[in-house]
Formats: sequence, structure tokens, C-alpha cells
Amino acid sequence: MKLPRRRRMRRTAMLAALGACLTVSAPLAQADSTSHRVFEPRTEAIALDHSVTFAGAVLDTPPAHLAQVFPERYSDIPGVFTFRGGPTRTGGSWGICPLRERKLEIAWIATTGRSPPPWGGGAGWTGQPAIVQWPAVIRHSMSRLGPRRFEDGFVEVIQGSLDGSVYFLDLHTGRPTRRPLATGNPIKGSVSLDPRGYPLLFVGQGIPDNKPIGLRVYNLISHQQVFFLPGRDAASPRKGWGAFDSSGLLNRATDSYVVGGENGLFYVLRLNTDFDSIDLTLKVRPEVLRYRYAPPGRKHLGIENSFSVVGNLALFADNGGTLQALDLRTFKPVWAFAAGDDTDASLAVELEGERPVLYTGTEVDKTGPRGNAWLRKLDALTGKVLWERAYPCQGARTPKKIDAGAFATPLVGTGDVSHLVVYTLSRCPNFTGGLMVALDKASGAEVWRRPMSHFAWSSPTACRDEQGHTFILQGDISGEVSLLDARTGDALDSVKLKGGIEASPAVFDGMAVLATRGEWIYGLRLR
Repeated sequence: MKLPRRRRMRRTAMLAALGACLTVSAPLAQADSTSHRVFEPRTEAIALDHSVTFAGAVLDTPPAHLAQVFPERYSDIPGVFTFRGGPTRTGGSWGICPLRERKLEIAWIATTGRSPPPWGGGAGWTGQPAIVQWPAVIRHSMSRLGPRRFEDGFVEVIQGSLDGSVYFLDLHTGRPTRRPLATGNPIKGSVSLDPRGYPLLFVGQGIPDNKPIGLRVYNLISHQQVFFLPGRDAASPRKGWGAFDSSGLLNRATDSYVVGGENGLFYVLRLNTDFDSIDLTLKVRPEVLRYRYAPPGRKHLGIENSFSVVGNLALFADNGGTLQALDLRTFKPVWAFAAGDDTDASLAVELEGERPVLYTGTEVDKTGPRGNAWLRKLDALTGKVLWERAYPCQGARTPKKIDAGAFATPLVGTGDVSHLVVYTLSRCPNFTGGLMVALDKASGAEVWRRPMSHFAWSSPTACRDEQGHTFILQGDISGEVSLLDARTGDALDSVKLKGGIEASPAVFDGMAVLATRGEWIYGLRLR
């Protein structure tokens, strides 16, 4: 049906405005928004049983329209859209941090509700918020923002909570920007947003409670759920458990959302998004592809880490310690590596020249209560170990099982610390303490180490000042957040928050946002 001329003109103007908003370049961006890399790994067939299911049928070759190659830059819009910022899981911050005084300051405190014990409120692991500066045309469409719809430069924080709700806050004041969105189940992982700027929110649930557990997709214009992917999937190799702690990625080149489940399945959702910024309607009609695999001799399945992507390669680990690379064009495994223990921390990926490498660390879980956390650098095209280091850690078996080792995703240095990768270890070397180590990327040798009085699951997050100096935010289980010089590991300042910290911070310009295991969300000013 042809639209009236005046409405066609209005639609054209709105779409032009949207296009203009989507070409804003983020500071420090290094890749073109549409360019992509394709890797052709040359490896022999591996002993990893696998299958692909689509539309109820097991396929040897998936439909061509479901093949994935991710753009080199995740988004052109200012913000942090998924856990650790994007497909390489090396970020978590956007913009420039002033840090002229090298100080941290609590700018505001927001509260969440509480769910029944043991989960309570606030946020747990991984618990990073999303932060977005909405394009004007999208912001104008969100009537639930009230007067903020017309506030230029408005930046919104979106935080999932263990109380089962998603909270929406003004970055600069911490005041609510709209009513919380109740999902029905505690949220342990990190929410993710559509990096195109579309008002789509993806929320993985971590604990079954009042509703079936799974991945829920919401329209942020209407706050209505537009899709539910059940975690208790009949195709799952792990029956009876359906959490989604993993924070997925949206490929804007193919309109597809890719995510791993603790049920042992890897999903591609071809969304078929229909977004009308004139009529303010948004619909999705997902087609679902399932990748299932079975490592020989290992029964512990479940993807808790947020998988990484470089070009056509997805890289992830599972509860049994199987790391693998999956070619997203064919959905066939490229290589598999036995890490030796549970690996929940995401794999951080970067390019060395034209070749991708990854950094990973294991827990001390199946090999506990005493054992080594193994920190490694692998060739992402072959799975070959380039170096590895072992660090002794101490968990417990009684009165309850407590794991140790790497829960934090490693920080891959850039700029003035481009030679370093930083790991944060929990209960290493003793039961209550922790350890941060900066390793040389080329050799794996220690460059600096920082013993911690209290262990940490929170991932170290970097930001950079106007002079190009890199700083690290690190939270620990006692509630202390430290500001560190990334070049030396020296502590410059710290603040104490209420509640233990398991979640990871997100940073936008001079503000960091971090939730604790109480019922609090903090805005921290970096000055």
C-alpha cells in the first residue's frame, strides 16, 4: 500500500536522521563499520561430534542466509552494548576518562528490589550494565522516557538484577528513567542491546523462579516481550537446566543474534526485525539454528562465558573445559582444546597482524579444591598453545563446594599497555585472597603482580585519559573498587561500596557504573 506523500516525506526525513545517528564514530575506533575479515583455517578434522538443527531438521549444510561474518566494528553508536563491549570481549568502556586527579568518587547510588535468599538484589557475576546514548530518532520514539525523550546527549544505563528486574537509570544522576522491567527470574549475567540503536533488549535469566527460564527479548518502545527462547530445550544435551548467563552478540550485517546457553547449545537467531520509526512498531520473527556438540570423554556441558567472535570464527568454552572455534559460515568446529578444568571466563581475542589470538584462564573446580589455574595464550586459528602459566589456588569441598581460579575475563591491553594482558584470579594463592598479574603478551612472563587481600570475580576494566594513559578499575568481594595504573599495577585510589562485588563495571566517558551483591547500583565519577 502506497503511503500519502506527506507521510512518505516524513518517513524519509526520519530514516535520514536515523542514518545520520548511526554514523557517529566512537573514540579509539579502529575498524570500518562495514568491513569484515574472513579467516580460512587449515586444520584437519577434529574428534568433536556435532550437529546442526534448523526448522526441526538436522542439516549438514545450514541455509545460506544463516551464515555469519561479523563486521570489524560492533557499533557506530556511543555506548557499551554487551558484556565487555563487543565481539572480542576486550572492552567494557567507551570514550575518554578525564582522571586529571587520579581519583574515584561516588556520584550516586540507586537501589534495586530483593528476591528471596540466597540471591537478594543488586547484581552478581557477570552483572555488567549496558550503557547507551540513544540516537535522537530512537530516543524520540520512547514515550516511556518522558521529558528525557527530547534531551540531547541523554545517556541511559540498563542494569539487570538478581531481583529479576531490569533497571533504567540516567548515567549522570542515577535517577530512574522509566519503570523497571520485571522478567520473572533472577538475572545473573549481563544484558545486551542491539548495536544498531534499535530499541531491542536481550535478557538472559540465570535462576528459575516465577516463570520458565530462558532468553527474553523486549521491545523498549512498548516494554513488551517480543520473543522467548526457552532454556529447557528438547534439543539440549543437558536436561533440566536452562540458564543464560552468557551475553550474546548481534550481527547487524545479518540481523542475527548469537548466544550460548548453559543447556549446552549454541544458538543463532535470525531475527527478521521489522522496525518502523514512524508508526513506532517493532517486531521480530526469529528463525532458530541450534549447534550441538559432544566432546569425547567429557560430560560437563554448558556455556556460561560470553563467547567471542572475530570475523567468521566464534570462540567459546564450557563447564568441562573444552575450548573450541566454530566457523559461523558452515557451523562446523575448526578445533577443540581441552583446558583441563571448567572455563567460565570469556575468551578475550585480538589480532596480531592478520592472525587472531586468544587469552583464557581456567578455574580450579573439577581439579580442586587445591590446584592450578592455567593462564594461556592460544592461536585462534589452530588452538595451538603459544604459552601457558600455572598459578596455585585453593577452593573448598566442605562444608560446601567453593571453586577458585579465573572467573574474571582477562583485560587485553592497548595503546600504552599494548604489550600486556591482565588476569585477575580468585582465591589464589590462598582461600580468602586474590591476585592480579600483568603478563607480557609475547612471552607470558610476569611484568607486574598485585596481591589482593580479598578475592575477585569482577573483570578488570580499562579506560584511557586524554594523554593516552591507561587505568584499570578492579572490584573485589569486600566491596572495594581500586583505580590502578595499568602500566605498573600501582593503586592510585579506592572507594568502598556496600555489598560484595561480583559484577563487572561499564564505563562511559568519565562515569563508571557497577552494581553490588546488596541492593545497590553505583555511579562512580572518574576524576
